[in-house]
Amino acid sequence: MPGNSFGQSFRITTAGESHGPGNVVIIDGVPPGLALTEEDLRGDLRRRRPGQSHIVTQRDEADEPEILSGVFEGKTTGTSLAILIRNTDQRSKDYGNIKELYRPGHADYSFDAKYGFRDYRGGGRSSARETTARVAAGAVAKKLIAEEFGGKVLAWVTQVGGIKADIADPAAVTLDHVEKTPTGEPNIVRCPDPAAAAKMITLIEECRKQGDSIGGAAEIVATGVPAGLGEPVFDKLKADLAKALFSLPAVLGVEYGIGFGCATMRGSENNDTFLSTGRKPSGDPRIETNPNRHGGMLGGISTGMPIVLRAAVKPTSSLPIEQQTVDRKGNPATVQTKGRHDPCLLPRFIPMAEAMVALVIADHWLRWKGQCRTLAERGAT
Repeated sequence: MPGNSFGQSFRITTAGESHGPGNVVIIDGVPPGLALTEEDLRGDLRRRRPGQSHIVTQRDEADEPEILSGVFEGKTTGTSLAILIRNTDQRSKDYGNIKELYRPGHADYSFDAKYGFRDYRGGGRSSARETTARVAAGAVAKKLIAEEFGGKVLAWVTQVGGIKADIADPAAVTLDHVEKTPTGEPNIVRCPDPAAAAKMITLIEECRKQGDSIGGAAEIVATGVPAGLGEPVFDKLKADLAKALFSLPAVLGVEYGIGFGCATMRGSENNDTFLSTGRKPSGDPRIETNPNRHGGMLGGISTGMPIVLRAAVKPTSSLPIEQQTVDRKGNPATVQTKGRHDPCLLPRFIPMAEAMVALVIADHWLRWKGQCRTLAERGAT
């Protein structure tokens, strides 16, 4: 199946299915000498794993990573890095009743139309289970950009149904705000607005009890990203970030900065003002904007301001309630999806979104180093 690889200088290739033995990712382009162990991968995999609270799927997977190659004595070697996450709690029998049926909202029909058959056990290759590999790769990318230039990527749930969080300064949100409540308890919905988070949890619980699901949106912010990353035409940073987020299951919309809000604005309202805010350690002027409606990217190239994105995530398609459909022969039928599914995808979507954004930034950082920094080091102007 083509299309299993993503990125250029920092390139990942994934393999695996929902109910197969496991999922694996091979990462090419990791510089040598980066300190890396399985413990560096566990944090984000735990945030993605099923069974972490009562408002997510109760499939019980440890999501324990195994580094198979590319690391020696605790540091990357510069060769291909391979990471395996085994599946241990599949229940394929739950999907026997849908073998000949097309589940509404799923890729069942489109897979049949493309390949002539499909792995019906939990969605096979189109299942979100595949994202374990991406999250593991994203953890490597996060560590790389943190050590190279102090970059950080953080996401949170900003909307569930009609409930929206009130976040005054996205760049000021911390991991503790996302992962913990003000009293120190786990923030199971991953919304940094405590009042909105409580309402979101109540809504998700109501949908679960009704056998239904609910959609929402995530906000992703990358800080510390230097100006100059991205290409001016086809490989715009915004274009690669959009592709990265759209490649995740259930994403139906992506915007950055002011996003669709620009449609009602005049140019004089939309333009951000450039300001000189001091000097960098190099002596160059520190140029920023006020405010940041452009979301950290102009002309497809980073400006040094926080990169702010949002992704709209649809309600979970797998429902235990009866839905109308057809079978593979076109006969009318009804379907009820058994198994264990999230009543809302957003709480576990957060580390997936962070991973894809970090992968793009790591890729463009290495591309910039290969093209621009090399020339500068040679004395080019």
